[in-house]
Amino acid sequence: MLTTTFSTNPYRAEDAPVFTAATRLLVVAPHPDDETIATGGLIQAVRAVGGDVTVLLATNGDNNPWPQRWMERRLLIDAAARRRWGSRRRGEVAAALVRLGVPADRIFPLGWSDMGITDQLRRNHEGALSAFAEAIAEASPTLVAMPALGDRHPDHGACHVLTRLAVDRLGHTAACIDYMVHGTARPGPAFTLDMSPAAAAIKHEALLSHATQTALSRGRMERMASRPERYGQLGLPTAAGRSIGLPWQPSPLWAARLRLTVVDRSATRVFPWSATRQAADGGRCLDLPTSPSGPLFIKLSADLPSPWIFDRWGWAASGDGLAAGE
Repeated sequence: MLTTTFSTNPYRAEDAPVFTAATRLLVVAPHPDDETIATGGLIQAVRAVGGDVTVLLATNGDNNPWPQRWMERRLLIDAAARRRWGSRRRGEVAAALVRLGVPADRIFPLGWSDMGITDQLRRNHEGALSAFAEAIAEASPTLVAMPALGDRHPDHGACHVLTRLAVDRLGHTAACIDYMVHGTARPGPAFTLDMSPAAAAIKHEALLSHATQTALSRGRMERMASRPERYGQLGLPTAAGRSIGLPWQPSPLWAARLRLTVVDRSATRVFPWSATRQAADGGRCLDLPTSPSGPLFIKLSADLPSPWIFDRWGWAASGDGLAAGE
């Protein structure tokens, strides 16, 4: 099995980090509201001691039809309506961050399509990776908080992949941590951030700035935002060989529809499930045509239209769920 070697991380697993005025935090947020739900306390902790916070906002959250239909009293959501909604949500995230102590000019917006970040990886690998690398280079963070790879929302997992690969490309020394919004946090080195009642109240006020999201789901949003902020500590993902043992055992009924999205620093490649072979341990193995460029991430998905937006299988990384095939 490949193993992950943790980089020199200044935070012990049982302790929350100590922030100073020299701390430069970069929060990677796939959508407006993720920055508050997942890291509202973390942002306040950094700002309270004079540290700097930048938010990389991947999308404007424009693909959000049911709240939009409710609030705008309309059925049809066309391209113009989506742009208008995205602009509205973009204003909400700016207001939320100001309440958390972050000036509006500390947002680095990419304006990508909501529910489209995996497509960015597939269709525009170099452009997508360069955009993340540019944001990281500009922020020059000492600490990067990103969505967890195992988050079930496809935009969250894809943001994790892009962030890890961009940090790797830059050779950046920032400590990396992850947060879970949709799913269960993985085991491993982690810390939970303590929040005072005053900080929790400010986080709640920031959440209410996202009026489009609380219109139909205020209770659910408040429950998500009130959870303890738990962060996994990430080391450097290990390099992978050409033969990859896969962690999934899907039903044969899915086989014709299944696709493997394979991503490293140099390219994104898509393989049908039929490209896999049976391994000696009874699992499945994928033989790549060339050796990966550094860390490797693989996603298993089905090419089927569905109203269910969350991943069924999701991502795995070299050294964290992907085994070396024989």
